[in-house]
Amino acid sequence: MNVARSFNNWRKYRETVNELGRMSSRELQDLGINRADIRSVARQSVIR
Repeated sequence: MNVARSFNNWRKYRETVNELGRMSSRELQDLGINRADIRSVARQSVIR
């Protein structure tokens, strides 16, 4: 994996963590996401 792709994956991961972190617990619950699962969900977004 090259440096640019690694950086883009890291940036996408951080954006996802930040976006989900700003949501209320109710909004996360509506999406079926537990607050403790935010990092895991963000990692999955990079893999796809």
